[in-house]
Amino acid sequence: MNLRDTISGIVLALAWARTVQADPIPLLKPEPIAPAGAILARQTITPGGAPCGEHGPTNRRCWKNNWNVSTDYEGVIPTGTTRTFDLYITNVSSYAGADGVAKPVMLINGAFPGPAIQCDWGDWLELRVHNQLRDNGTGIHWHGMHQLNSNNQDGANGVTECPIPPGSSRSYTFRAVNYGSSWFHSHFSTQYGNGIVGSVIVHGPASANYDVDLGPYIITDWYHETADRLQLRAETGGPPVANNIVFNGTNINPKGSGGRYNRVKLARGKKYRLRIINTSVDVGFTVSLVGHNFTVIATDLVPVEPIVKSQLFLGVGQRYDVIIDANQPVANYWFNATLGGGGRCGTTDNPFPASIFEYEGAPSNANPTNRGTPITADCRDSTGFAPVVKRVAPRDQFAAQFKELPVDLTQVLTTRGTVFHWLVNGSAIDVEWDKPILQYIAEKNTSWPRAANVVSMPRRNVWTFWVINNLRAGLPHPIHLHGHDLLLLGTGESGTFDGTRDIGLLNFNNPVRRDVAMLPGGWMVLAFETKNPGAWLMHCHIGWHVSQGLSVQFLELPDEIPNVMKLDQVQPTCEAWRRYWPTAAYPKLDSGLRR
Repeated sequence: MNLRDTISGIVLALAWARTVQADPIPLLKPEPIAPAGAILARQTITPGGAPCGEHGPTNRRCWKNNWNVSTDYEGVIPTGTTRTFDLYITNVSSYAGADGVAKPVMLINGAFPGPAIQCDWGDWLELRVHNQLRDNGTGIHWHGMHQLNSNNQDGANGVTECPIPPGSSRSYTFRAVNYGSSWFHSHFSTQYGNGIVGSVIVHGPASANYDVDLGPYIITDWYHETADRLQLRAETGGPPVANNIVFNGTNINPKGSGGRYNRVKLARGKKYRLRIINTSVDVGFTVSLVGHNFTVIATDLVPVEPIVKSQLFLGVGQRYDVIIDANQPVANYWFNATLGGGGRCGTTDNPFPASIFEYEGAPSNANPTNRGTPITADCRDSTGFAPVVKRVAPRDQFAAQFKELPVDLTQVLTTRGTVFHWLVNGSAIDVEWDKPILQYIAEKNTSWPRAANVVSMPRRNVWTFWVINNLRAGLPHPIHLHGHDLLLLGTGESGTFDGTRDIGLLNFNNPVRRDVAMLPGGWMVLAFETKNPGAWLMHCHIGWHVSQGLSVQFLELPDEIPNVMKLDQVQPTCEAWRRYWPTAAYPKLDSGLRR
């Protein structure tokens, strides 16, 4: 962490249209005003062939030509176009748009949350990031994007790249090989918690029909202090209490008169797709809409067979695509984000975090009168999801292949006092900003430091099984894997995993797949196949925890990396960073990672 009292920010300049029918977020115009970028119009969806048809409200399972929701997106990708975006990074010293309390923030396009990057399945994205921060590096991670054969575009500082120094730029170019709802954020120390977040929408087929796409619905914890100050306190005294939970950037202030409820318009008789995204620093929550159910059609970026749920838990980084049937009497309804688990998934000063869904014809700007039946909220993943494109992990290979990754917490005496360190496999990660692992690969140098927490996986098409035992029982962790969907084979609420006793609790036949899964107080078993060369982080998505070291790097197929991507693309940014870093205003005080 190299931020203290001075806050820098990102502005992503790009023309776009907010699709959620809600109160608009105020657009700040920090100086200098960044030139507007341009987004290409969505490509026209052409009528499909015989197996499918034309993509539309009554035929969402089809996409175009012969591609549909059953197409294996890891094997066949539609031909797309190239879409170019310019992302400008600046400071905003005083922002009160969330709930009326002014604070220094980092905004994208002058607003919080930032814009939605939209494209179609199979498109190429060229995202040009211009760092106009006063005195900090940055980098953008494209959460959940598989980055097939493009690990050098993943945006993980100290792993796949050096940070972009102030006054410099770099381009990220990759293909949208998977589709659905996701987001992007800074992976540089604690920057992301200051507001560097936006959504990524890759349009494609869906497993159920709907009339209207409401677009991204970002829900996040909100703090009235900067994330860097909070992290300094968290490493010695535990996680801070969130001052609020905001919905697409707004909510009332629970301790004051500022702010406003976020409001979403519905028309009775229509079905709406809502893309719910938890971009919090710390808080997980259970969402529900009074009087309505959710039909879930995707978990993270994985299409699933439609399943009806009355409520859904979202850990940090998780997403659900849901369909809401506006079939209730015309009225206004609370959309609740309920915290539970006795504070194990974070806490907030707001006793009733909620937004309002308004039917057309209901009293305008009136608050709902029915808060609904209290729901049971806990810190565990919702269950019962069946991916449309099936995957089967080989049960007969599990006993010989599985490896354990224990997670523990320790305290270390430093010049700042005694601080918390989260350990994975006995070590807290500490990346080298000026020499990422991909540079070691380019130099054919395997002498990276032990603190890089590198786990090598040299063979292709090998199923790897990872048992994560939570030795600090009672503290759940949202575990995020870069570059892959993880197969969640099973979890245990307490104790440690026993390969003989507990194998019967695992599901190898088309289990839940996603890129963030909740590690409960006991254990979790994950699986994925080695087929994507690169250095891929797996880490807790709670900002305080990854900053304190809870992360490993899977170095997958290292001998193939130079053959599938241009490693010399890493050098210009690293050379610029090494020129800047000796004169930087602040030292590196944490793992160097954020998310």
